[in-house]
Amino acid sequence: MFLMMNAWERILIILEKSLKPGLFKLWIRPLRGIFDPESGRLSLEAPNEFIASWVKEKLESAILESSQDVLGLTPELLITCSSNNNGHSSPIRTCRNIIRQEQPALPVNTPLKVVSSFQFSFDDFVVGPCNELAFVASKSFCRENISSDQLFLCSSTGLGKTHLAQSMGSFMAAQANRKNVRIAYLTAEEFANQLVMALKAKRMEEFKARFRDQIDVLLLEDIHFFQGKEKIQNEFLSTFNSLQCQGKKIVLTSTFLPKELSDIDSNIVSRMCRGFLAVIDRPDMSTRQEIVRNKANSLQVNLSDDVTDYLAGSIQNDIRQLESCLHNLVFKARMLKESITLDLAMQVIQNYDIQNNKMDLDQILDHVCKLFQVSREGICSKSRKKQHVMARNVAFYIARRFTDFSLKEIGYRLNRRHSTVIKGITNVEKEISRKSPLGRQLKQTVNQILA
Repeated sequence: MFLMMNAWERILIILEKSLKPGLFKLWIRPLRGIFDPESGRLSLEAPNEFIASWVKEKLESAILESSQDVLGLTPELLITCSSNNNGHSSPIRTCRNIIRQEQPALPVNTPLKVVSSFQFSFDDFVVGPCNELAFVASKSFCRENISSDQLFLCSSTGLGKTHLAQSMGSFMAAQANRKNVRIAYLTAEEFANQLVMALKAKRMEEFKARFRDQIDVLLLEDIHFFQGKEKIQNEFLSTFNSLQCQGKKIVLTSTFLPKELSDIDSNIVSRMCRGFLAVIDRPDMSTRQEIVRNKANSLQVNLSDDVTDYLAGSIQNDIRQLESCLHNLVFKARMLKESITLDLAMQVIQNYDIQNNKMDLDQILDHVCKLFQVSREGICSKSRKKQHVMARNVAFYIARRFTDFSLKEIGYRLNRRHSTVIKGITNVEKEISRKSPLGRQLKQTVNQILA
């Protein structure tokens, strides 16, 4: 398989391993490359001048180094942009490369024909009482069965808001050739990164055109990332207003409800509340069982009822972890050439968060204090010592996910405003999702507390 790849595809593999994931997705993934062995030239085409100039300035040496590893020589590197071809403007290319331009570059006003590489679809989403409203709203939104041109999805981590957001993108992208729909899908952090780079490169007009004029649907995840970032909020609000005035669709997701967000412009909160809002709650036992069965079917395995019930009963608050656990269980059974038994499931599940009994806030605080070797008074004080801050944020995170306390109640117990609770939770989630050294440490800490 590797030998059948062209030179640029092999170089991409090296770059993906050597660069930070965000850097690779944002700047390298959108490039198209062709290597000419006769001239020794590697020609790269960027979707616009902004990306072309940034890659040439910041990543040229990394590309040449990876090329040397693959080709055995240092090629002549030529970086151009598609907007240079026949005077055409560059098509939109999202930072996650979810929508890829498959046709020659077209003028800005010409609708783009796109194909989808979204990971999820509505077909593999398990519907239960906890998510039925969000599921129906998402499908109706795609089919224009609801009057609102805006949808806000809210849930805790791992409960399906990303699944539904990508399902909407997948559904609408499948209709794109017929309806000429142009879709941008990215996180709020990626939106902010592109904005910052555009400001530094003095290419704000390109940025504005990309997100206001060259798309019909904006799917923006983790909107709570904008908290406390005033300049980014101002640009997003202008983008928000522009898209709405043009009758374009906007989908936002967050771990928090609009009313729970702090340090966010009141105008943004007001606009988020104007659209349809759907909350995904924690799934009940029957829904979790169906999720396990559905995932097992996709992996082409049969599970006994006792294994299904054990997995569904043990991992209650994070569907992503539940599916990951089953995947690893199947993989281990196949590697060992064993049957999937309850004993094997009990071995695998030790690596995951197990919720057998609900914890109360006092238990959480006791566990946190013991593990971080701090006092209850310390984490409830105004101390900004690193140990106290980390312990406090972990307590916020666990209390939010594994108790029914509101943000206000959690903040009250630790002498903090609910805005501080949100920031602490967001910081923990971000580090864990990035799988950074700190994130892995925090994940391990959370697992120890929940064990």
